[in-house]
Amino acid sequence: MMSITLKKIILASKSIDRSEILKRAGISFEIFITNIDEQKFKASFSDAHELVKKLATAKALLAGNNISINESDKIIIAADTVVEIDGEIIGKAQNKKEAFKILKKLIGRTHKLITGIAITETQNPKIVVDSDITYVEFLRLSDEEIRQYIKTCEWEGRAGAYSISDKASLFINKINGSSSNVIGLPMHKLFEILRKEFKVNLFQFMSHSFNHD
Repeated sequence: MMSITLKKIILASKSIDRSEILKRAGISFEIFITNIDEQKFKASFSDAHELVKKLATAKALLAGNNISINESDKIIIAADTVVEIDGEIIGKAQNKKEAFKILKKLIGRTHKLITGIAITETQNPKIVVDSDITYVEFLRLSDEEIRQYIKTCEWEGRAGAYSISDKASLFINKINGSSSNVIGLPMHKLFEILRKEFKVNLFQFMSHSFNHD
């Protein structure tokens, strides 16, 4: 029987959380780090869904343009995540003071976490872009508790200055929507788009090293 050569998956992101969620799913992938000027985009788009989709698209195209077309066909996945509350788009905190200000605004309330996802291939000009939204409700915390959380440095490089998968789980009261979207990569969207638009099934990329009793 002829063996099928799988396409390689490229994650166009430096996000530790996005890498971890693919690893936990057992999906083989490579990383390509893009350096997009996110502030430039944020100044141009006031709609959160439009912003994350444009940023994800820019990352996917940049990765595609920098990967050799002579190599085997690769699937490129890019994403961008922001938090929105009261119509305000909140990205990543640049320092502890900004992290405190962001968390203070989110504490005891529900905010939207919006992720844009863009998927393309190195040997195919087609690009599919979508977005997903999850509602996250925080418990109330004292200022001292917020400062204690900030000391963990978990806020660094994360939209909304928190990470659902780690210490912030202590004060996340309710999640309405995809939990993987909160981590920064809506896995159900990824699975659906690859299957429907690119005829690729993610189960093929999973390692199958199971123990049988």
